[in-house]
Formats: sequence, C-alpha cells, structure tokens
Amino acid sequence: MRPAGRRGPGRHRATAAACARVSRVDVAVIGLGLIGGSVLRALSAAGHRVLGYDADPATRATARTAAAKAPAAARWQVTATVRDAVARADLAVVAVPLPAVAGVLDQLADAGFSGLVTDVTSVKGPVHRLVGERLHRLHDRLAGFVGGHPMAGRETSGFAAADPELFAGCSWVLCLEPGVTALSDWLELAVLVTGLGARVVPAIPDEHDRAVAAVSHVPHLLAAALAATAATDPLAGTLAAGSFRDGTRVAATRPELVAAMCGGNAAAVGPALSAVLAELAGARSALDADDPIAALRTWLTPGCTARTAWPPVPGKPLELPARVETLVRLGRAGGWVTGVADDRRTVTGVRPAPVDPD
Repeated sequence: MRPAGRRGPGRHRATAAACARVSRVDVAVIGLGLIGGSVLRALSAAGHRVLGYDADPATRATARTAAAKAPAAARWQVTATVRDAVARADLAVVAVPLPAVAGVLDQLADAGFSGLVTDVTSVKGPVHRLVGERLHRLHDRLAGFVGGHPMAGRETSGFAAADPELFAGCSWVLCLEPGVTALSDWLELAVLVTGLGARVVPAIPDEHDRAVAAVSHVPHLLAAALAATAATDPLAGTLAAGSFRDGTRVAATRPELVAAMCGGNAAAVGPALSAVLAELAGARSALDADDPIAALRTWLTPGCTARTAWPPVPGKPLELPARVETLVRLGRAGGWVTGVADDRRTVTGVRPAPVDPD
C-alpha cells in the first residue's frame, strides 16, 4: 500500500489513493470500548489490518486475549501507545468519550500522523472544533478529518460487549462540512463503512447534533428519570414488565457516558428536552380534563401515528452524483448511501418512500 514510516505532505493524498486501489486498509482504532471494540472486530473480520489501543491496560489485555482466540484471518493487534498504533495506519478511528477526544488528537498530532482521521463520538460540532484546535493546530492540515457517528449503541459497555455485527443495517453518519470536508475523504470512508453493512447518512455537524438530541440524547434522560422514579416503589419494581423494560433500557448505560454525551451537546439537548417537557405538560393537563380519556386520546394520537410510521420504508435506489450539495440534500431528506461507484463519481442513494396518507 505504501512504504513503512512514510511521512510528509503527500501522505494524506496517498491514503485516499491507497483506499481506492485496494480493498484492505491499515486502520488504527484508539479506544476499545463497545463502539471502538466493535469497529476493531468488524474491520478485522472484513480483512483489514487493524491495530488497537486503549488507555486502560486491563482493556488492552482483554483485547489481546480476544485477538488470540479470533480466526486467523480476522485477528488484530493491540499496541502499548497511540504512536505505535498509527505508525503504519492509513486511517485512525478515534473511539473515546468526548472528554478524552482532545487528548487523543494531541497524541495524533505529536505522532505526526498525516493520514485520515474519523471518530465515532455521538456529538459532532464540538469534535469538529477540537480538530481545528488540536489536530490542525499551527496550520498543520496534513491529516484529513471526517466526523462519524454509528447509530448502534447499547446499554452495555466495554470491550467484552464488542460485536463485529453491531453495525449491520445501522445508520452511520459521516459529516460533510461544505468548504471544509474533502469529498474524496468522505467517499473513501463511505466505501469502508458500507462494507461493514451500514448505511451512510450524510449530515452537517450541527444538524446532526440537533437530530440526535431528539432521538438519542433526550431519550437517555427520560429513561433515567423514569427508572429513578419507579425505584421508589418496591411493588412497582415487581410489577414492571415490557413497557418499563423498553422505556428504561438505556438508563443502564454508564452515567459518565451519558453525561458526556448529553452535556457535550447541551446546546441542542436543552431545547429538545424543553420540547418534550412541553408535550408532557399537555398530557398532565389532559389528566385534569372533565373527560381525561377523551383528552388523552387526542394527545396520544400524533405520537402513535409517528411511531407506527417508523422506521421509514426505503424507496427505490437511485444513482446520484457524488457531489457535496447532493449528498447534504440526501441526508436532510432522511436518505442514506448504500454504495459508492468504483470511479467515485456516483453513489447509490436511497430516500424514504412517500407516506401513503391513507
């Protein structure tokens, strides 16, 4: 793919060319929790050469033991430092919680990494700003960056929970900032991600953050509140069944991870939470109505209609030009990319099918 230890301004351009020429990519995964560990396992199973690193020695040991037990063609290596992990990498995947991202970017810059960088953090605006401050500091833009977010989390965490099939069928956001993100970098990552069975959703960072505040971050807060409230009544705990289980599943997520996710996206989570609270205030008012059953039926209908229509039914695949404005429009329409042409001039895109009003 390229000589070992190659450095210099041409390396980033060579990375995209290398990804385009061959199916195997040299990847470094920094952070081996649920998502990072799953990325490492999935890319290894797909035939890529993958090195992983985690700041926790116990996690590194667990990952090494798991590698030894994996099929020979799907094994990975675990390094002792970030520098060692990225020494030969074309792509570095930053898979740490938001509070740790700045430190990892500093280590990538100090290592002189000049390949392509992506991340899997659930907040994109703050990460893009950190990249500008840390990775591209002193006007050093040798390393490219495309923000990413696979929508595939679980309430479990740690490398032991990692699953190479975690991303099959999931939506994986790859951010496009017009005038900032290199389209060639975005397309190469889209090839890699669709190769894992995910569908790629193009999005501008701030628009992504507003969307996930509503469908991911606020639900974590609501689940935590519901679980904590029910815990005050032992009888309720005994009687809790499907509704409680489904409504509180993500409340079992480690609090520090949820705090980093929601607090890191506070500007978008605040208004989204206020909107939900306003809706709940409507339910509370309905309970005080002269006919609460009729009032609640009216209040519940929009939510029932919305949930019944989810997930959207895919429309017919379309061949679309691989242009930034086209991809951004596709994402805003709720669409996604399932494939990239070999010449990188077109993508296969899918939009949600129109909803039948009847």
